[in-house]
Amino acid sequence: MELDTLIRDTIAIVKYPVCACERQLCSFVHQNMQADLAFEDDDEKEHYQNQKWYFRKIKRIEAEKKLLLPENEHGAFLIRDSESRHNDFSLSVRDGDTVKHYRIRQLDEGGFFIARRTTFRTLQELVEHYSKDADGLCVSLNKPCVQIEKPVTEGLSHRTRDQWEIDRSSLKFVRKLGHGQFGEVWEGLWNNTTPVAVKTLKSGTMDPKDFLAEAQIMKKLRHNKLIQLYAVCTLEEPIYIITELMKNGSLLDYLQGKGRCLKLQQLIDMAAQIAAGMAYLESQNYIHRDLAARNVLVADANIVKIADFGLARLIKEDEYEARVGARFPIKWTAPEAANYSKFSIKSDVWSFGILLTELVTYGRIPYPGMTNAEVLHQVEHGYRMPCPQNCPAALYEIMLECWHKDPLKRPTFETLQWKLEDFFTMDNSEYKEASAY
Repeated sequence: MELDTLIRDTIAIVKYPVCACERQLCSFVHQNMQADLAFEDDDEKEHYQNQKWYFRKIKRIEAEKKLLLPENEHGAFLIRDSESRHNDFSLSVRDGDTVKHYRIRQLDEGGFFIARRTTFRTLQELVEHYSKDADGLCVSLNKPCVQIEKPVTEGLSHRTRDQWEIDRSSLKFVRKLGHGQFGEVWEGLWNNTTPVAVKTLKSGTMDPKDFLAEAQIMKKLRHNKLIQLYAVCTLEEPIYIITELMKNGSLLDYLQGKGRCLKLQQLIDMAAQIAAGMAYLESQNYIHRDLAARNVLVADANIVKIADFGLARLIKEDEYEARVGARFPIKWTAPEAANYSKFSIKSDVWSFGILLTELVTYGRIPYPGMTNAEVLHQVEHGYRMPCPQNCPAALYEIMLECWHKDPLKRPTFETLQWKLEDFFTMDNSEYKEASAY
């Protein structure tokens, strides 16, 4: 029997089941047809797995971020799975400093098209056609989008994965990145090959056990949005903590310098990355207690990771009570934590709301013109920072949710992550159509 005849007859059964047997047959045929289509679709996608232009299930915002990297030229492109239609694909193309998106639809009889006037048997044929001629697209396809993000190094050697101590003579200090009351941070090289960051403890300024408590926490936390611990040097002073290197330094310095040219979409993407790292801490029952732009580091391509776990704690209950006399940054600290030393993952959510203001104001100090004492008093009596200039109302609404007086009514980081990842999700009508002649 021809396929179209089978489908037509099946539809007839679906529309007019006259008895229980036919209804059962209808259900059986429909389920198997759906399963076959899904199987064929998965096979189709597997076929393109090794193509440089196929990026599988990445979101539109992620596609835009990748295509706008300086390594990509005008006409750089990628094909990804459609976010809204299971059997379709999307073509994302760099057009100058913007990215255009086109829906790639599948034909019932097999094949693909962007504009119905031109169809193709395979995606490869589609790519080859639009590489030779724009044919209604914004630009002809040039080179596939480059991939530059490298996998995170788990450690400096097989030995350090289980035994974190390394020989300090294997480290070469290149340049000082910063300094503080207790020590310095350096850019360095391990074995003259691997770039690292080295955090040093100045002798006599702090109990080494307290200094190394940060490393102990970092050993237990492994996520691509958290700074990764590589090794330690503890057998003699000064003590070193060695981590991955983030070349652009702190997010605060970046926003106030090279990052001032970032657009809102890039800033919100950074916020989504931070929320992803905090969602992992949330899942592991850890609290950070010092979440702020100064404690987030920036790598190439606006990749950000959470750092500075010196105040982080594992909580066995819902709250952690800080010791008497502990000092915290008032303008970033939730009122229940600042006034009563009651910390929870929800107090980190409050701090994340403050961090959002730092992002959209390019590193402005929160509560400008107010002292710490004024902030404590005003916030306790219901004051919240007004919407920053040029901040979308929807983003300000997220900030206000983070600053809810009742900690239990603040969102989870998992919720914040998907809200920010989907912040710029557009409906299907905003996909471009290939223009007609």
